[in-house]
Amino acid sequence: MLNYKQINNITGWVVFAVATLVYVLTVEQTASFWDPGEFIAVSYKLQVPHPPGAPFFLLVYRIFSFLAFGNELSVAYWMNIGSALFSGFTILFLFWSITLFGRKLLGVVSNQESKGQVISLMGAGIVGSLIYTFSDSFWFSAVEAEVYAMSSFFTAIVIWAFLKWDVIKAPREENKWMIFIAYLVGLSIGVHLLNLVTLPALALIYYFKKYQKPTLKGGIIAFLLGGVALVIINNFIIPGLPSIAGSTEIFFVNSLGLPFGSGIIFFGIVFFTALYFAYRYSRKKAMAGLNTILLSLIFILIGYSSYTLIVVRANQDPVINQNAPKDVISYISYLKREQYGYRPLIHGQYFTAQLVDQVEGAPIYRKGNEKYEIADYELKNTYDPEKTTILPRIYSTQENHKRIYRQKLGLREGQEPTFGDNLYFMFSHQLGHMYWRYFMWNFSGRESDFTDAPWIGLTDAFSDKFPEYIKENKAHNNYLMLPLLLGIIGLFFQAKVDPKSFYINLMLFLMMGAVLVLYLNSPPVEPRERDYIYVGSFYAFAIWAGMGVLAIAHSLAKVTKNLATAGIAATLLTIPVAGLMAAENWNDHNRKGRYFSVDSARNFLASCAPNAILFTGGDNDTFPLWYVQEVEGFRTDVRVIVLSYFDTDWYVDQMTLPANESEPLPFSLDPERYQKGTNDVLYVMERDGMDAISAREYLKLLNSGSDLLRMRTGGKAQVNMVPSRNLILDVDSSSVAEKNIIPEEFISLYTPQINLQIKGQYVTKGTLMLLDLIASNNWERPIYFNNTSLATIGINIEDHVVMEGLTYRLLPIRKPEYVREELVNVDLAYENYMTKFAFRGMDNPKAYLDEEYRRFASNHRSAINSIAIALLDQDDMERAANILNYGLEVMPDEAIPYDLASGQSVPLFFEVGEEEKALEIIDKISKKSLDMIEYYTLENRDYDREMMISIEMVKYFIPLLEERGYQERAQELKLRLEDFVGAESNQPGVLQRK
Repeated sequence: MLNYKQINNITGWVVFAVATLVYVLTVEQTASFWDPGEFIAVSYKLQVPHPPGAPFFLLVYRIFSFLAFGNELSVAYWMNIGSALFSGFTILFLFWSITLFGRKLLGVVSNQESKGQVISLMGAGIVGSLIYTFSDSFWFSAVEAEVYAMSSFFTAIVIWAFLKWDVIKAPREENKWMIFIAYLVGLSIGVHLLNLVTLPALALIYYFKKYQKPTLKGGIIAFLLGGVALVIINNFIIPGLPSIAGSTEIFFVNSLGLPFGSGIIFFGIVFFTALYFAYRYSRKKAMAGLNTILLSLIFILIGYSSYTLIVVRANQDPVINQNAPKDVISYISYLKREQYGYRPLIHGQYFTAQLVDQVEGAPIYRKGNEKYEIADYELKNTYDPEKTTILPRIYSTQENHKRIYRQKLGLREGQEPTFGDNLYFMFSHQLGHMYWRYFMWNFSGRESDFTDAPWIGLTDAFSDKFPEYIKENKAHNNYLMLPLLLGIIGLFFQAKVDPKSFYINLMLFLMMGAVLVLYLNSPPVEPRERDYIYVGSFYAFAIWAGMGVLAIAHSLAKVTKNLATAGIAATLLTIPVAGLMAAENWNDHNRKGRYFSVDSARNFLASCAPNAILFTGGDNDTFPLWYVQEVEGFRTDVRVIVLSYFDTDWYVDQMTLPANESEPLPFSLDPERYQKGTNDVLYVMERDGMDAISAREYLKLLNSGSDLLRMRTGGKAQVNMVPSRNLILDVDSSSVAEKNIIPEEFISLYTPQINLQIKGQYVTKGTLMLLDLIASNNWERPIYFNNTSLATIGINIEDHVVMEGLTYRLLPIRKPEYVREELVNVDLAYENYMTKFAFRGMDNPKAYLDEEYRRFASNHRSAINSIAIALLDQDDMERAANILNYGLEVMPDEAIPYDLASGQSVPLFFEVGEEEKALEIIDKISKKSLDMIEYYTLENRDYDREMMISIEMVKYFIPLLEERGYQERAQELKLRLEDFVGAESNQPGVLQRK
């Protein structure tokens, strides 16, 4: 007969198998949007990802790539399988953690477990772990190659290891487990730092075990000491040791005149020698506690040593080498994530505070030829003290953030916020919107996957208020609040029966949830939902869900007088809760049949001519492109440039190196002119009588360090200016003619000069380097922009670009006034779209195509509209109809619901004689839009972007229908719209014809 240990192990592995099978069956087939594209690319070739890096993750996932056996198209799949496997192990250790907590709650004596106790514990572990298996946020991360799956695994195994340590009696064995835990923590540093947040809570386990009569004061002290351990690792070991080494290095090189590396070698010898003699001393004096602490530190450092990969690979100049942390100075900046800026935590300014002083602080060094040179100085900003506060939450001075603060707080322009407003934002937005909403998504239900979708409550669960467009959304998940109720039952039951364990889990729940929210101090808007950050908190709540099963079994046992029967009944009553979550979440977590994250990247690259330079706007525009180039080897001749990275010297330096099949890029500015601290910002100071200046002559003046461009400032750094916002680029006519780069239909639009007009009041380094690249390139290589980068660059070149599919090529031509939309190379764009672009799975209604897929589909639909308009301008009705219909074929409404771009195509379908299709689009969009307007109105919900678009879409359709003679349809839309937004809806919409 099996004993408890065997039953517990076997059941845990069965749950692991179930969870892993679920994740394998629903895993992403390729690189998904956002960070996975980058992580797969850098893992495959062991390159350098964005700060603070994840070297141990890269090493492990590189091993998973071997399972592709040389098939580059399978690399992403096998790395995604790695996440599925780590997520399965997370569930395994969650199961064992629940049963360990349960043993303490039931007061189980080792080797004396009753049948009822065994059944109840297994039921609690199964239900609690399966609830987390099928939870929204964890499942999302479990099926893609991101750090959060592996990070969750380390969090789970550390919590389990502490609980195992708690039941060990022999001090020698205790110390072994402590060292094992330290090693896990060290390894986890090379993945993600979430693991460290558990340390203050886990310190309570140590306190409760070592002190038989715990007190509130003792518990607080233990918790704070755990916080000290967190600070030591997070602030001293991770960036602190390299920082000390860096200071020593600078002293040895700059002050003593010793060669590069001497200070690091000296520091390493001193540090490790001291550590060795301290360890010997602890052994000699038989100081077990000190010995264990020192061994734990050593094993943390062994785990942390995976970071040597970052420095080693950075010095090999791989294609992806973010921040280029080649030396100790740049490595420290990389670890500290300095490129992401500073967020005030304890004291700081309100968003209305004026900057009253800016003082240069400590120098920032960079490695020179013979010594470390001062690149810049840290800037210490001082704000109006009347507009600063403790615990600043509404701090950002970005203009769009200021607007959102005022909107959320109900503040008029010019009205000053109060500390009450500050707290209101913290509770309503940061804790409410950015945490509790996510928490309720996971344990109550989620309305949809639309932006800022709320959670579903109990009254919502049984109401019929949701319109059809929400009910049909695959992410409309309704759990009837049952997981939440089960967790709350478990929370109160554990608090009553086993308060020590309750406080441990409560601290885990808060540290990885609410406390993390306060630490991150998020701005008022994020580029995407951030629920995956808080999965550790949801993990702790799943433990309470397991305790809820024990609570129900305990209550039933009072009736049945048999804990075994009660345990079976409790399990049977609660396991359908996990089943309900699985049923509700399956269709929006099953990633089978999704390929457009990669296909869209291929389409962007396929839009470019050979040997092109392509500017992108940011992460989601870029990471899939990196993946298809670095892993699948597609169009490696194209040099992809991230516009936001162009503001950094390390990135410009990388552009001067070859990358795959792409040759180095030409720049006229010397490296010292774009180094950090030099020409970071150049202010536009228009001089009288100087309407324009030659772009090339300006670059020559700047490169020579001319005093004509210098501005006087109070700081030590040299600041230059631009004397005119009109920078004229003379076109080398002979070179353009020789290369034959202007399409025949645009030859008449040739211009011998291009005005690279500056948009704002200053030029960033990125814009400066873009100007330099355009001038130095001299039309040798095609330069392209995607739609995001074209909209965000600091110079106005819209009249000089030609759309060739999805990208815009810079050419020495000028758009004439008679062109109603953008210039389009019709033949090339049509050919690219119809023969080179891929749309795998975009016509599959069963595949879950989430908001990112829909956004990129909208980009492609907008491109179709542009091509169709250009074809209609050439009276090419046949090809215009072909491409419009092709768009409906590859991206039908059944798979990708009609959107703004679809609505803008309606007049085009009318023009090509496809009236039925135009009317179908109007009917479907109008129904969804009016349903949304009615729903938002009845719910008294604030209008968001989608709502405003819905109103404008209906207003846009009304005159179109009237023009075509569909008066009755137009009147029906007009009357229904007036019911909700007033008679002003009679006015035509403001959408463009495109």
